[in-house]
Amino acid sequence: MPRLPGIAFALSLAFLADGAGLAGSQAHDQPAPGARSPRNASYEIEARLDPAARTIRGRETIRWRNISANATSELQFHLYWNAWRDNDSTWMREWRLGATRRPLRPDAFSAIDITSLRLISDDGSAKNLTSGIRFIAPDEGNAADRTVMAVSLPSSVEPRSGLTIEVAWTSTVPRPFARTGFIDNYFFIAQWFPKLGVLEDAGWNTHRFHAHTEFYADFGVYDVRLTTPRGFVVGASGLDVETTDNADATTTHRFRGEDIHDFAWTASPHFLDLRRTFEHPSLPKVEMRLLLQQEHAAFADRYFTIVGSTLKLYGEWFGAYPYGYLTIVDPAYQSQSDGMEYPTLFTGRARYLAPRAVQVPEATTAHEAGHQWWYAMVATNEFEHAWMDEGINTYATAKVIDALFQPNRVERRYFGGFLPWVFHDIPVSRTIDGNRLAGYRPAAEADVPSTPTLQYWPATATFITYNKTALWLNTLENLVGWPALQRALASYFERWKFRHPRPDDFFQVVNESVGQDMTWFFDQVHRSSNTFDYGVQLFTSTRQVQPNPGRAAGSPPATTTGPAMYRTVVVPRRLGEATFPVEVVTTFANGERVTETWNGFDRRTMYVYERPSAAVSVEIDPRRVLLLDVNYTNNSSTLSPRASEASMKWGLKWLVWLQDLMLTYAYFV
Repeated sequence: MPRLPGIAFALSLAFLADGAGLAGSQAHDQPAPGARSPRNASYEIEARLDPAARTIRGRETIRWRNISANATSELQFHLYWNAWRDNDSTWMREWRLGATRRPLRPDAFSAIDITSLRLISDDGSAKNLTSGIRFIAPDEGNAADRTVMAVSLPSSVEPRSGLTIEVAWTSTVPRPFARTGFIDNYFFIAQWFPKLGVLEDAGWNTHRFHAHTEFYADFGVYDVRLTTPRGFVVGASGLDVETTDNADATTTHRFRGEDIHDFAWTASPHFLDLRRTFEHPSLPKVEMRLLLQQEHAAFADRYFTIVGSTLKLYGEWFGAYPYGYLTIVDPAYQSQSDGMEYPTLFTGRARYLAPRAVQVPEATTAHEAGHQWWYAMVATNEFEHAWMDEGINTYATAKVIDALFQPNRVERRYFGGFLPWVFHDIPVSRTIDGNRLAGYRPAAEADVPSTPTLQYWPATATFITYNKTALWLNTLENLVGWPALQRALASYFERWKFRHPRPDDFFQVVNESVGQDMTWFFDQVHRSSNTFDYGVQLFTSTRQVQPNPGRAAGSPPATTTGPAMYRTVVVPRRLGEATFPVEVVTTFANGERVTETWNGFDRRTMYVYERPSAAVSVEIDPRRVLLLDVNYTNNSSTLSPRASEASMKWGLKWLVWLQDLMLTYAYFV
C-alpha cells in the first residue's frame, strides 16, 4: 500500500523519542522518561479500509525490545483473523463443539495475508524475511491452523537489545465473529493486524486463537493512521490527534496511544459523536467520547452516567484511570460487537424499551469500562489465566451495580427478546445474580481453575472463568471484610499495573493485605475443582420425661411433673469435598438462638442441647458467607414445615403471570 507523505519520517522521530529505537542501539535499554510501561512492543501502522471489497490493506513498523532473560532467534506473531479462514482452524473446531451451528455464508470468512516482512537495520537497509515465514502449531498441534506465524532471524536478539520489523499485509474483514467484523456499513475492527506474541523468560508465549480465550500482548506506543471513505466517523484506541481529508474522497484519521497493548477501532457514517468530561475532586479528568447509534440517542445520558460512575467507584476503590480519554462504542444491531473491551475503548449494549429499572446499557457498559483496570492496565495472560481479568471484573462490576441501583429487580424479555418485563416481586441479588451463581452450580466441577484457560471445556469455560471467580472473591469479602479485600485489590492494581502478573502474584498480595495466609482457601477455589456443599443430616427436638423425685422406689415411672425439658440434636454434614468454616444456628421456640462455629473439616459433627424450649429450626451458614455452596436447599431444616404456605404463595403468583401472558398472546393472535 502506498505510504502517506511524510508519515514514516515523522513517526520514526516519535518512536525514537519514546525510547524504542532501532536494533542494537542503547535506546532499547529503557523506555522514555515518564513512561508507565516498558513500551517494548511499539507499532506504527498505516491502514486503508475498502468497505466495498471488505478489505484492509496495511503496513506496520514494529519496534521491539527483548525484556526477557534470554536471547531469541525468531519472532512469533498472532494472525487472529485466520481463525475464520476456513472450517479447519482450531477456533472453528472448538466453536462447533458448543451447539448446532448453521452453515456460514461465503462472506463470513476472513483472513490475514502477509505480503512482505522485512528486518530494518540501523543504517536503514532492509533484509527480506518473507520467504522464511512459517505457521506453527503450539497447543494441540492442529497443522491446519494459521493463527500463529513464526519467522527466523539472521541473528539472535539478546536481552536488552531490540530490532525493527516492517510488515505489509491485507486483511479480509469477516461477517461478525468474536466481536469483530462488519454489518452493512458498520465496521468494528479488532485483532486485525499482525501482532507479536510475548517473549517470556521461558520462551515465546504465543498461543493460537481458541474459541473461548482472548488475548495477551506487550505494552508499547501505537501511532496509527486509518484511511476510510470521507464521511465515516472513526473511533479507536488512543487519542484522536489529527484528521486529514485526501484528494480521493477519503479521510485519514490519526490516533496515538501510549502504554497500551492492543489497538481496536470502529467506523461508520451513522454514528452520533458525543463528548463529555468526567471530573472528580481526587481523580484525573477524563474526556469521554460516545459513538452512538442514531436510534439509541435516548441512551446518551445513561451511557455517560454509568461510565462516569464506574470511573469514580473503580478509581476510589482500586486506583485512578490515568489515560485522560476513553471511547465508548454503541454497536450496530446484530453486529455481535457488544460487550467487549480494548485499551481506552470498549463497547456497550443498548436495547429498545429498556426502562430505568433495567440495567441496559448500564450492566454491560460498567463491566467493559471496568476492564480498563483488569485487562488494559493489569495485563494478565488471558489465554492461560482469564479469571484474573474476567472473574475479578465480574466481581467488581456486581459491586458497582449493587451500589448504584437499589432497589433492583429482575427483568426478562419476550417475543424474540424485544419486549422487556420487570418482575417487581423478585429482587436482584448481587451475590447470586451479579456473581452468576445459577450458571456456576451445574458446571462447578467442569475444570480446575488453575488449568490454562485455553484447555477448559469450551461449553463451561465461562462458568469457571467468570462465575466461580466472582463467587469466591465475594466469599473472601464475606470472610475477611470489604475494607481488607478492597485494600488487597488496590495494592494488587498499584503493584502490577502495566505488567503481566500471574496467579501467585495475586495470591501473595491478598495474603499480605489481609494479614493472614489464605493458601488453604486458594488451594480449594483455584487449584481444585472440589465443590462446597454443607447440609443438615439430622435435626430432632424431643420432650424429655422428668422423674418425680417423690415417688417410691421400684414404682412405675411417673409422668413429668417438673418444668418441660427438650433434647435437641443437630447433625450438620459436609457433602462436598471442599472445606470451609460455617456457622450452625439453632433457633428455639422461645426465640433463643444458639450459634456454633464449625470448622467444616469432618464429614459431620453433632450438637446436643438440653433446653426448656423446643427447637424450631436450624440453619447452616445463614449469613451466606460461603457463596460457593452448590445446594442451598439442604442448608436448613424446620420442625414446623411451611411448604404449603410457600407453594400457595408462588402458585397464585404464577397463575396470575400465566393469565397475563395468555391474555397478551390472545391480543396478538
